[in-house]
Amino acid sequence: MTAARPQLASTSPLKKVLANAGQLLSGRVVNAVVGLAYIALTARSLGKETFGVLVLINAFAQFLGEVAHFQSWQTLLTYGTGPLMDNDRPRFQQVLRLSLLLDLISGVLGILLGVLGAWFFWQELRWPEGTHGYGALYALSIGVMTSATGVGLLRLFDRFRFLAAEQAISSFVRMIGCALCAATHAPLPYFLAAWAAGTFASFFYIASIAIWDLNRRGLLKGFTLVGPTSQGFPGVWRFAMATNFSSTLDVGFTHVLTMAVGALLGPAQAAFWRIGKQVADGMAKPARLMVPALYPELAKMRATGGRLAMTKLAVQIGLIGGAAAGVLLLVSLVAGRWILTITMGESYGAAAGVMNWQVAAAAIGVMTLPLEPMLVSMRAAGAALAVRLVVATAYLAALVPLITTFGLTGAGAALVAAALAMAIGMYFMARRRLARLAAEDSSARTEKDDEGLSYDHPHGV
Repeated sequence: MTAARPQLASTSPLKKVLANAGQLLSGRVVNAVVGLAYIALTARSLGKETFGVLVLINAFAQFLGEVAHFQSWQTLLTYGTGPLMDNDRPRFQQVLRLSLLLDLISGVLGILLGVLGAWFFWQELRWPEGTHGYGALYALSIGVMTSATGVGLLRLFDRFRFLAAEQAISSFVRMIGCALCAATHAPLPYFLAAWAAGTFASFFYIASIAIWDLNRRGLLKGFTLVGPTSQGFPGVWRFAMATNFSSTLDVGFTHVLTMAVGALLGPAQAAFWRIGKQVADGMAKPARLMVPALYPELAKMRATGGRLAMTKLAVQIGLIGGAAAGVLLLVSLVAGRWILTITMGESYGAAAGVMNWQVAAAAIGVMTLPLEPMLVSMRAAGAALAVRLVVATAYLAALVPLITTFGLTGAGAALVAAALAMAIGMYFMARRRLARLAAEDSSARTEKDDEGLSYDHPHGV
């Protein structure tokens, strides 16, 4: 017997999303500054060629982490919100157990692929001779990259002030490590160790806070790692696989492109691409922080049947994102080269041209950022996956000839075209799904009215 489902708080969903995003922003502002600091320390200390090698090794590990990642936090939010609101502890623990299982599978698979890939394919990845062992060791960090249950729990519990510090802690650890490396003129392996240390520090911080909060709420009482997982949740494995594949395809617009640039143009050009992407992502980050704050609210609306409220919230977030996108693109066009020269050094100012393409792609993503969260919250992750699959296939097919012919400019143009195609596809899928839900609601109301009429007039009118 479960308790009655509580009503959502009277606070406006938009205000709640913005408040939670604001808490995340406080930590990400620090992270943006510290992140640029450790990137600059690494770039200045190692030089373009060696820094490019580090970028390629890091991109390889992050790529495999995303490939293996089951996005367990989305499963936890989508299937755990209802049991949590119903105070159904056994059922919530079942979802938690499933989420932890997904993390375990992701971690083991990611480490295995990373170690074997670094050891046997380092030449294809354009790593210098003698670096494959370092790459294999760095791949051990994939095991903690793929763990997302803790993040999902803190989002579900509205613990965004703790999440705000996650990446800042990682960047601080990296900055301290890179500062020590720079002061001692350490070679590449020590900088890799400093970057990996930041990843591990972030994981242990989130895991500790999540366990503390679960225990405080009494949700660990009677919990065991062995027990039912997907029973009673039809379609949950299909949902988990769809979100995993969707995330894997998303990698095509980040780490795969970095590796492709490195393989086709060399480590120095990969360094330019990585630095431009770092700055572009940093500029877009404040607006993108609405996405992790948006998922819990959409999940709660979905659990309580608030379809119209979901649409209203998505439109509001889209308008805010559109305004932010215009600002960040203007800043890049006007001051992009100056930002790169000041932060990274004079030799990196040449990355300004490709950075403008990267910022334009990020701006398109910011304008349409509510669309995929809406699809996932409506348990239509398969629709989002279909869009990503079509766009990624065309994108990857055009990538090599574009880079070969136009260099970094071709890679940037491909990124913008892919972002635009993704936005259009997600929009039409969201419209289709909303129309389907509206038809289902109308049909359910008609059946209910018919049942009531039949009950009141058993012999007809």
